[in-house]
Amino acid sequence: MTTYGRTSLVLALSAAAVAATLTVAPGATASAAALPGLSWEPCGPAGLGQECATLSVPQDYAKPAGPQLSLAVSRIRSERPEARRGTLVVIPGGPGGSGVQRLSQKGPALVDVLDGTYDLVAFDPRGVGGSSTANCGLDPEDRRMVTLRSWPAADGSIDENVARSRRTAEACLRNGGERLRSFTTANQARDLDRFRQALGEEKLSAWGVSYGTYVGAVYATKYPHRTDRWVLDSSADPNPERVARGWLADMAKGAEDRFPDFATWAADPARGELRLAEHSSDVRPLILDLAARLDHEPKDSTTPGTPLTGNILRQSLQNALYSDTAFAPFAELVRSAQDPKSIPVLPAQSSAAMPDSDAALSVAVICNDVKWPRSVRAHERAVAVDRARHPLTAGMPVNMTPCSFWQPPAEKPTRITDRGPSNILMIQSLRDPSTPYASGLRMREALGARARLVTVDKGGHGMYLGNGNACGNAAVTTFLKTGERPAGDAYCG
Repeated sequence: MTTYGRTSLVLALSAAAVAATLTVAPGATASAAALPGLSWEPCGPAGLGQECATLSVPQDYAKPAGPQLSLAVSRIRSERPEARRGTLVVIPGGPGGSGVQRLSQKGPALVDVLDGTYDLVAFDPRGVGGSSTANCGLDPEDRRMVTLRSWPAADGSIDENVARSRRTAEACLRNGGERLRSFTTANQARDLDRFRQALGEEKLSAWGVSYGTYVGAVYATKYPHRTDRWVLDSSADPNPERVARGWLADMAKGAEDRFPDFATWAADPARGELRLAEHSSDVRPLILDLAARLDHEPKDSTTPGTPLTGNILRQSLQNALYSDTAFAPFAELVRSAQDPKSIPVLPAQSSAAMPDSDAALSVAVICNDVKWPRSVRAHERAVAVDRARHPLTAGMPVNMTPCSFWQPPAEKPTRITDRGPSNILMIQSLRDPSTPYASGLRMREALGARARLVTVDKGGHGMYLGNGNACGNAAVTTFLKTGERPAGDAYCG
């Protein structure tokens, strides 16, 4: 799944039956001993009241006395003890999103709308930010988003993608060790439960966004009796046979669903100099033609040694589709690329090399979670078909990645089911470029009677307190504060 906010694809049971569904990590017991308390220190933006601490977790839960990892954890305590009803964990997207940073970013809005109902908490998953990290030792060129994403060559060839994927996987195997192998969604769910114990909470409420919805769904499946009020915002297909491979493939449809919003915006006379075409129907061919010309004649940019290529333009479009607020910067890039006298400024998210530890984490989780197909010939055929069907993404979503050369997963992915309490509220955009609506419906089907779905007639990724609307925000806030959900699936126009 694409990273959200960073630089990464049916019956309630009785209480006894719910308890029986608890999945325990190998070598662990269901009644783990109480953990030592956390030592909190002030951190984050001034005036927010945010605190940070460090939590120790086993690298391998089957060997609890073995090597330990450190997790950066954070909280914002309720200032109204009389209103407080529990603890809400903010689960970031990614893989690779920082929970601590997201709590800093979304904390003020959450404090305002939830009015003291919860202590707000989050943590940096293993491999991220202030938590224990690992490295693959990748060259800077292999750590750019436009190369970590396997964009085919101008003629559709994937030879370079195959070579880069192979050397990336080999470098991660050589340098990442068992620590990198431990970066999995299942372990993130186990770490979340370890955090719950350290907080002294019997249950947690949660707000997971993007990849965080999958983490949240895995936790709710492994530990159903530990969930209170559970919000999944912008969900992907949880199919355990595909997991992130399916999320990546679904981005082709997501871009097609979302692009008309940008085309309408870019043809509006109110855009002034950023208006790209007289009619919205002309915007798509304009972008495709510009990308094709840049494939063959890259344009010098303000970044020495890194010209604006067709694939950087395509990757920049993918990033821009996440939020309406990114439309104008992308239109500026297009205008600059069209002007022979202009030197484009490349978006850092599309072109800059990310830190080695970030690159390692971004591939490790998706590769560790599930086995990916290895046939180069099959990938060539899939890319050819997808390029013709979805030219906006040019075959990238089904291309070969380092996962095809990765070690087999240590455990099978979790199958998300409807077994557990009916305490989940999903919220999903109709036009999401990363987790398209059809993918969200597959998560809805897997959760069955456990969930209700609020559909928001908007475009973008991340609905609650983000790209959504007042109706969707109210539905989530009401659920978190009162426990009330719509009687059935609902629609916010």
